[in-house]
Amino acid sequence: MTTPSGDAVPYPQLIVDLGAIRRNYARLQTMTSGTEVAAVVKADAYGLGAAAVAPVLLHAGARHFFVANAHEGAVVRSAVGNDAEIFVLHGYWPADARVIARSSLSPVINTAEQLGNWLAGPAGPYALHFDTGMNRLGVPMSELRTVADIAARRAPELIMSHFACADEPGHALNATQIERFSAVRDAFPGVRTSLANSAGCLLDRAAHGDLVRPGIALYGGAPRATEVSPFESAATIETPILQIRAARSGGTAGYGATWSADSDRTLAIVALGYADGMFRAAQQGGYGRIGDVKVPIAGRVSMDLITLDVTAAGDAAKAGETVRFLGPDLDAFAAASGTLAYEVLTRLGPRLERVYT
Repeated sequence: MTTPSGDAVPYPQLIVDLGAIRRNYARLQTMTSGTEVAAVVKADAYGLGAAAVAPVLLHAGARHFFVANAHEGAVVRSAVGNDAEIFVLHGYWPADARVIARSSLSPVINTAEQLGNWLAGPAGPYALHFDTGMNRLGVPMSELRTVADIAARRAPELIMSHFACADEPGHALNATQIERFSAVRDAFPGVRTSLANSAGCLLDRAAHGDLVRPGIALYGGAPRATEVSPFESAATIETPILQIRAARSGGTAGYGATWSADSDRTLAIVALGYADGMFRAAQQGGYGRIGDVKVPIAGRVSMDLITLDVTAAGDAAKAGETVRFLGPDLDAFAAASGTLAYEVLTRLGPRLERVYT
């Protein structure tokens, strides 16, 4: 049994590779040539820190950003200055009027009532969102003509919709949504269009419109869960080994003794747990790495600690040594946790110190 030396840092860090985000943005520009690439930085740039990420995307060429609500928009406005337009996806609510005005935000209008309130009040730049098949936010297609008549008082900056099944390129709903959106486009001649999310960027040109809105692709997750991501992961967790233990054959580890050694094994306990955003379910196939060696999770993830089977790492497994999670294994870790990279990233907790490279 060993314990770390006195100079080891006993807490986990989230290493955010800003260069990878910049390269992912450039790759999306190439993939959607002829279409402007916006940046979705909602949920604090998918957990990586919008205040640090948004300026990198601005310098890479992004001039339009998308956030969920006005308070997120205020953070991004402070980060990028006045050289970009920031759209608020949750629409216009009179309670947000001051924040919207102070931070020069543009609401994405989702209902005829919101549109009427906006035009009767602030009446600044805005976007119109139409529901072409997601059955989530957006103006129903049955109200297209009514909303177009109301919008005649002041045209929107952008008309948009959102794919429900773009991660399944052969799904029939994709073609249906493109066809329905063409009716929206016809009702707003000359207004810029936007339809594609990250997965939509991988579809044919007909899915792109004038502006694409990638999110997870910027941060390295796979837009299609069944395919290897063509983008670089921008998020790596580094955490130290706190202690090394020897487990005899038949010995157990963790709450509930759900893991048992099938032979003599070496275990490492690392400073990371579900309070940091790791999933308890990750014990079913989740792993970290010491160098290039995979070290699987042994037993249940607890609040502050994870036990790893580090037998394969040999002498490299010692107290104070760094174990890395996510990075190029982001999507594999998400799959082991029974979820997607989106949820893994956005659940990363504030206890993780963000370190930007």
